[in-house]
Amino acid sequence: MKLSIVTINWNNATGLEKTMQSVASQTFKEFEYIVIDGGSTDDSVNVIKVHESDFAHLKWVSEPDSGIYNAMNKGIRMASGDYIQILNSGDCLAAPDVTERMLKTLKEKGSPSILYGNMVKCFPDGRRLVDKCFAGQEITMLGMYTGTLNHDPAYIRRDLFEKYGYYDESLKIVSDWKWYLQAVVFGGEKPKYVDMDVTLFDMTGISENGGQNRDLINHEKRAVLIQLIEPGFLHDYDNYASDIYLMRRVRRHRIAYKIVWFIERVLFKIEKNKNKRLGIQKWE
Repeated sequence: MKLSIVTINWNNATGLEKTMQSVASQTFKEFEYIVIDGGSTDDSVNVIKVHESDFAHLKWVSEPDSGIYNAMNKGIRMASGDYIQILNSGDCLAAPDVTERMLKTLKEKGSPSILYGNMVKCFPDGRRLVDKCFAGQEITMLGMYTGTLNHDPAYIRRDLFEKYGYYDESLKIVSDWKWYLQAVVFGGEKPKYVDMDVTLFDMTGISENGGQNRDLINHEKRAVLIQLIEPGFLHDYDNYASDIYLMRRVRRHRIAYKIVWFIERVLFKIEKNKNKRLGIQKWE
């Protein structure tokens, strides 16, 4: 089995119905589909049973778990595919042939450890925003300091979870970010990108709880950074990351960059002359 698609769900029968329909509609059928339900008390289990016959290879379980990442890890451990895709309840595959095209791209790109595409954010008011994430650019510590790889449109080789560990279940919302940080930045994995809309991401919960989610994300990310990065390096990121991003944006505009460069040179000359008058031999 080349691919295992894992869906986790808890008391979201409507979202689960939508997700399972999108997976069942795929033109390519030879993948493993795993549904991890957290012991829902709504109609979720019935939704799974209704769609059982739609899949050639379906595994599912409905039992209490300790949270989203415990459920994800459970699904990964049940999987037998070479690659894992996590497609949470409420989210959908972007087109009926997207799985077929992604598997074809895997082969064309030499079976990379991670392949990712675009995630289309779907807002309650009907707006859609295509999130291309890093869009094939090199993923560095600087990029992960404020960004992340989306897990919905990513195919992750299953053996990477044995190599780098499973998702940290002590975290509530950024464990996938931490895992990418360890695998890509510290582990040296080289994700490949394809400019393809892979998933439709339901932004309803994000918009309703945006402020609380942002606070929790910031709190958990900070704890992970303190855990994984030496204080001196982290201090530099805290102080200079925003300046680097600012200069990257400025450099996209030739005239603006020349103006900033000219101002910097003028300031440098002023400081240099001042240091000479003061007898300081070294300056920056």
